[in-house]
Amino acid sequence: MTHDEQRQSWGTEALWHRLMPLLPGLSIEVIERTDSTNSELLARARVRPDLQPETEAALVHRRVESGGFGRRAVDAQPCLLVAEQQTGGRGRQGRAWISERGASLTFSLSLPLAPADWSGLSLAVGVALADALEPIDAGARPRLRLKWPNDLWLVEADPVTGDEAVSLGRKLGGILIETVGGGGGRDGRRQAVIGIGLNIGPLGPPEGHGEWLASYACLRELDPAITPAQALARVAEPLARTLLEFELHGFAPFVARFARRDLLAGRRIRSTAREAPEGLALGVADNGALRVHTQQGVVELSAGEVTVRPEGAPISAPAPLDDGQG
Repeated sequence: MTHDEQRQSWGTEALWHRLMPLLPGLSIEVIERTDSTNSELLARARVRPDLQPETEAALVHRRVESGGFGRRAVDAQPCLLVAEQQTGGRGRQGRAWISERGASLTFSLSLPLAPADWSGLSLAVGVALADALEPIDAGARPRLRLKWPNDLWLVEADPVTGDEAVSLGRKLGGILIETVGGGGGRDGRRQAVIGIGLNIGPLGPPEGHGEWLASYACLRELDPAITPAQALARVAEPLARTLLEFELHGFAPFVARFARRDLLAGRRIRSTAREAPEGLALGVADNGALRVHTQQGVVELSAGEVTVRPEGAPISAPAPLDDGQG
């Protein structure tokens, strides 16, 4: 297959026609390799539009900060940036992200947003991804779960008892959301960059991590034939619709859908928060906070403040998608 044929296999034209009514001005870009799709779009958003293009200062500023972005420099219109391979992806708290061409889907969507409350955005994005990748009938038990605040996990039940507590599962994907002020000069808007990373197929264990293969899941365990391009086609439109709905209504409309896939609800958990070092997870509040029953009562933990793991979970090598994507 030629390089051009590989590019065409992403189906960007068809995807653009589906997304344009939702995100006017959208561009879709597929690049072979980058350090981080989030970093690329954040750098683009930080270019100062206040500098006049004819001034020497503006030319220098734009040449240094955005020379690699071509016509999209200083452009706050929505952009979907897909990288066939990331070499320096970032997760939450600066953790590393590993991806391989053909075995991973790494992309970021940048657009201006002005929700009344940003709380719970990563949870709403997780709901959109999970429901698109694993549609389930009412009453069915989903295998694709959401681990607060921004991870997708694939769970396995014990073959004898059916008890999911025996094996909580393995990480399949992550979400990293970052914002930059301004949003193209529109009052109250910020440029939001939503980074998504999904394991599509098996990855080889990095050097020095012999337990790697036991620490993560991939989409081909749900759909053996799925490709990165097919996964993108499934999630892109639901993601765009979710972001627009979240801007209007916040996280409240997603609470019930998140609860259906909540990995932690009803489980003992540990956290790094002083007010709730351990306790029983009670689900999430309407603002996306994790509700934890402790000896002192019920405490609500806000996304981004803590790392939460199921109590008693085995310690293994870091998952390739560690708390987000960049």
